[in-house]
Amino acid sequence: MHNRLRRGLSALAIGVTAAVALAACASGGSSSGGSASDIEKALDQGGTLTYWSWTPSAKDQIAAFEKAYPKVKVKLVNAGTGADQYTKLQNTIKAGSGAPDVAQIEYYALPQFALSESLLDLKGYGFDSLESKFAKSTWNSVDLDGKVYGLPQDSGPMAMFYNKKVFDQYGIAVPTTWDEYVAAAKKLHTAAPDKYLAADSGDAGFTTSMIAQAGGTPFTTEGDKVTINLQDAGTKKWTKTWNELVEQGLLSKTVGWTDDWYKQLGNGQIATMLTGAWMPGNLEASVADAKGDWRVAPMPTYDGGTAQTANNGGSAEVVMKQSKNPALAAGFLKWLNSSSASTKVFMESGGFPSTTADLESSAFLNEKPEYFGGQEINKVLVDASKASDNDFTYLPYQVYANSIYADTVGQSYQNGTALEPGLEAWQQALVKYGKQQGFTVSTK
Repeated sequence: MHNRLRRGLSALAIGVTAAVALAACASGGSSSGGSASDIEKALDQGGTLTYWSWTPSAKDQIAAFEKAYPKVKVKLVNAGTGADQYTKLQNTIKAGSGAPDVAQIEYYALPQFALSESLLDLKGYGFDSLESKFAKSTWNSVDLDGKVYGLPQDSGPMAMFYNKKVFDQYGIAVPTTWDEYVAAAKKLHTAAPDKYLAADSGDAGFTTSMIAQAGGTPFTTEGDKVTINLQDAGTKKWTKTWNELVEQGLLSKTVGWTDDWYKQLGNGQIATMLTGAWMPGNLEASVADAKGDWRVAPMPTYDGGTAQTANNGGSAEVVMKQSKNPALAAGFLKWLNSSSASTKVFMESGGFPSTTADLESSAFLNEKPEYFGGQEINKVLVDASKASDNDFTYLPYQVYANSIYADTVGQSYQNGTALEPGLEAWQQALVKYGKQQGFTVSTK
C-alpha cells in the first residue's frame, strides 16, 4: 500500500479529529542518521524507553525483551486505542515534547504521521534489509516514499468467520460469492427475524476494505495532489451488493465491539463476520460461550473465481523523532517485530503475524483450535494473506476521514437507504477538508 509522500509537505497542516498543524519543526528530536552498529552499542549501554501500545501481548513482550537486555527498561503506556491514542500523539507532536520513543500506529494512519515528518526514517539503521522477513502487503504499508517508517506488527487479511451451528440449523451453505451471501442473509432473516447474517451499522475501516476487495482505488496521492473518487468502478461494485443488505434491513445495526455485539455473536443472532485474521483471539477471549460453533472460510468473491480479499486493520510500530535515544528505540523495535522470541509471544496472545517465517511455520499452519471445532484455521487465513495484495492506498488524512464517516455514510446505514449519497457526502467533506489543509484535491 504505497503512498508517494513528498518531503516538502511537512509544513502542511494535517488533522486527526480537528485541523492540527503538524510542522516538521515541531517534531524535534533526532534525524534519520545512525547505523546498524549503533543499535548494538545502544543495547549494550542500556537506558530507558517509553512504548505506547494497546496490544494485549505488549506486557509479556516487554518482559521477554528486558530479560534478554537487562540494561534496558521499557515503560508501557496504554494511551488509548486507535484514534484516541492518535489524538494524544498529535498533541505531543504539536507541543514538540511528550511523545513516546516507540508507538503503535495502524497502517491506515501511518501516512498521516509520516507526512508530518514526526517519525524516524529507519533506513539509516539498516531496516530496509528486513523487507524479506515480512509479507509484501504489510511491508508496503511501512515503506513510503523510499523511507522505512516502521516495522509491521501484524496483518489483517480478511476472511469470513461464520457460526456453523447456525448455518447447520437453518440449512445455509457456506457462500462463495456475494450473490450467495445476499441469498443466505435473506434466508436466515426470513426464517429467524431475530437473526442476521452480519452486523454493520457503518464502519469506515470496513467500507474501505470492502471497496479494496472489489478492486476500488478511491484515494490516490501524488506529492501534494490528492484525488478522491468514491464513485469508481470498484466502489460501485461493492455498493451494488451491499445496498441490497442495507435497504432490505438484512444487517443488524448492533454497534461492533459493544457488550450487545459480543452477546449476539455468542447466541447466534449475528452469524458471520467479515473481518481481519486477528479476530480469533478476540472471539476466544470475549465470546467464550460459542466455543466450537465458529469456523473460518475465504471471503466470498464477485465471480466465484480467483480468491481475492483485502486487509482490514493491522498495525506497525514506529520510532518517534522526539526520542532522545533513537538507536536504543530502533533496537527495541527491531527485536519487538522481527525476532522470533517476540513474535512467538505475540502469536500466543492470538495475534496474526506479518513475518513470513511465522506465516509459513508448519506448527502455526497445523494448529487446530478447539474453539473453531478443530479446524486448521490458520491455513485459511494464511491463504487469505496471499490474496490480499491490491493497489488500495489511504488518504494522507485518513484518521480525520474516518472520524467524519458516521456523519456521512453512516447516515445511509441508519436510514436504511442506498450508500451512494452517503459516499458522495463523505467525498465532498474530504475534498473540502483536504483543500483547507493545503492539498490540491481533485475528483474524477
